[in-house]
Amino acid sequence: MVKARLDQALIGMDDEPVIHAMRYAVQGGKCLRGFFVLESAALHGIAPANAVAAAAAIEAMHAYSLVHDDLPCMDDDDLRRGLPTVHRKWDEAVAVLAGDALQSLAFELLTDAALGPHRLALIAGMAQAAGARGMVLGQALDIAAETAASPLTLAQITRLQAGKTGALFEWSVTAGAVLAGADTAPLGRYAAAIGLAFQIADDILDVTGDATKAGKRLGKDAEAGKATFVSLLGLEGAKARATALIDEATTALAPYGARAENLTAAARFVIARDS
Repeated sequence: MVKARLDQALIGMDDEPVIHAMRYAVQGGKCLRGFFVLESAALHGIAPANAVAAAAAIEAMHAYSLVHDDLPCMDDDDLRRGLPTVHRKWDEAVAVLAGDALQSLAFELLTDAALGPHRLALIAGMAQAAGARGMVLGQALDIAAETAASPLTLAQITRLQAGKTGALFEWSVTAGAVLAGADTAPLGRYAAAIGLAFQIADDILDVTGDATKAGKRLGKDAEAGKATFVSLLGLEGAKARATALIDEATTALAPYGARAENLTAAARFVIARDS
């Protein structure tokens, strides 16, 4: 459903490399953030048809972030989701422009009237989560850490990842409550916990994972000498911290009872995945 909405949004655009690159960038992936949007909407009685534009928007925003993150001036990756990264399949200019256009598309999708009267709050929240208060700040801190005189501390890594990974997770998970004009606090606590657990799981996979399953090069952080949750907590310590965070996440869902069963399962998936 989310992929179909993204495909619909890209129909009718010019037959240019940048458009092909946009379509390429949104293919594959787990659509986890879009899933969170639809599930949080369902918790508040909002039909998928009235939330899917927001789910597609976060996937477009996430795809933009990956395209730019993979660039040589950022993380310099050749593979993403088992395929050549956008700048490798085309070139850096096309990758930059495709990322820019996907970011714009995300905001365009959030103007869909089906999202109802609270869509302006979603737009404002997206701007904050994706910008210098959230994801961009996290990426900037990550880049700065590569040339820092000393490795980051646990508190600094936690702050970095709260922006780079956690901010878009929080937007996704709380979107349904925002659409309904409801309290976002319980879902916000859930999101904060799974966002951090997701990054810890990524750090664990970077050490123990299978590159074929992950669809990207692993071990880069160790090669670069970067501090990670694994390097600071140890492998078993990182696993224990991720498990504790999932417990925190599921506890935060208590107000929703059995209706949050899918979100509970998703929390467990975050640390059990192999890619």
